[in-house]
Amino acid sequence: MSTLAIDKSGPRRKVKYGSMSRDRTWALRWSYFFLALFAIFALVPPIYMIITSLKSSAEISAATNPWWVFHPTLSNYIELLTSNQFLRFFWNSAMVSVVVVTITMLISVPAAFALSRMRFWGSATLATGVFLTYLIPDSLLFLPLFKMFARLSEWTGISLINHWYVLLFLYPTLTVPFATWIMIGYFASIPKELDEAAIIDGASWFQTLTRIFIPVALPGLIAATIFAFTVSWAQFLYPLVFTTSTDQLVMPVGIITSLIKGDVFNWGQIMTGALLGAAPPLIIYAFLMDYYIAGLTAGATKG
Repeated sequence: MSTLAIDKSGPRRKVKYGSMSRDRTWALRWSYFFLALFAIFALVPPIYMIITSLKSSAEISAATNPWWVFHPTLSNYIELLTSNQFLRFFWNSAMVSVVVVTITMLISVPAAFALSRMRFWGSATLATGVFLTYLIPDSLLFLPLFKMFARLSEWTGISLINHWYVLLFLYPTLTVPFATWIMIGYFASIPKELDEAAIIDGASWFQTLTRIFIPVALPGLIAATIFAFTVSWAQFLYPLVFTTSTDQLVMPVGIITSLIKGDVFNWGQIMTGALLGAAPPLIIYAFLMDYYIAGLTAGATKG
């Protein structure tokens, strides 16, 4: 029997554990540095808004230290929250957002289910086209949309311009494509055995969607709902173009048009209105952030 001789006299290669530890330490330091830098850039604007909202117009005009409040006051908040005009803006935004979210989900969920599970010729191309539709900026769409709705108003005799309900037809052009794309990714990540078992048991496609896929795809539904609400709540260009009367304005446009008069900027109330307007999306994200991330990352490794 032959034996394999191993030469142990040669130099051994040593692993420098100290250098690996130093590399990890420096990587963590750089990560924290860039994270802190990002946090500073992200938090400076809202902090400045809060500081300005607590100042009176006289203190803002005095051009003292912009990062400090010498005489804090809640007068800006009280004036806006007791203003019928501001409350009207808030009500219009809430009404439009709720209805648009409902329309978006009623369209995007069945469309995503059909494109991801009911395979047919051209379904993949159609799904890609749905997403590419979202990539078209609204700054290119509002001109042809305005012409379309103006001509439609002439034909039907129903005034669609300068009414808040026209936004119910405009916002889904922004929310439906992306919400459908989110749901396609989530539905595609669900095992095919679920719908196959449901069909074998005699369930229709509608029953499969409502009783199996919707409960399982709840994080994706929440992510699509949050996205649709955020877009419809914060949209500025469409309401600026399609609505002009004060009682028809939503909050983003109403704050700007009512608090800026000529060359006079009421910065205290503008910042206060912006903070109050940002509160509903912020509260929703705070409580549903985990579901939102889960819905956006679904389908990244499957489907």
